Amino acid sequence: MTFQRARNEEQREARRRAILDTAAAMLGEMPLAEVSLNELSRRVGLAKSNVLRYFESREAVLLELLDDFLGRWLADLAAELADGIDARATPDQRTAELAEILSRSLARRPALCDLFGAQGGVLERNVSIETIKRCKRSSLDRLANMTELMRQHVPELGDGAQLFCLMSLLSAGALSAYAPPPPSLLAAYADEPALGALHMDLRDALRASFTSMLLGVLPRT
Repeated sequence: MTFQRARNEEQREARRRAILDTAAAMLGEMPLAEVSLNELSRRVGLAKSNVLRYFESREAVLLELLDDFLGRWLADLAAELADGIDARATPDQRTAELAEILSRSLARRPALCDLFGAQGGVLERNVSIETIKRCKRSSLDRLANMTELMRQHVPELGDGAQLFCLMSLLSAGALSAYAPPPPSLLAAYADEPALGALHMDLRDALRASFTSMLLGVLPRT
């Protein structure tokens, strides 16, 4: 697409949205590490200098995209939890349902998981203090929303709900680095099947991680 000069706030917001949407499309096609500012600029139809008028760096684009993805995911998650958790079930049953729904939901969103994984080590390294503060304020709001969802369906989590939410998102980012495995690793597993014990399916790994964390934060009776 090709843009004329943005002359009002509505046009500027449309251009920002186009940049974010283009970056999101790129994440559906390539690993996060290959999403470059040059290619993003080319696809959105702007000079790189013009993209930098809206976002101070590639990392700033991806941080805002992470917040965007997270907000959309939490909206979907609210419906998934409402449909999938039986309020009449025992605490053990509800926590098992919670671990299953969370793992399934996040495994369907590899780009979101990849952004979580890159947040601390990559995305927050080439942005201004003001951008960091703005993103962290939004992250706190998202965390509060997720915490409220957890407490709504598993009130037994109590004060541990926020810690569970935070660690769940960090785990999703860490585990996504191992799934899906690259072709060379799959070839090694095929040549030496015993090595397959190290293979991790993202959904299964997330479920195991969430289940362990829930056992850790639920109050002892």
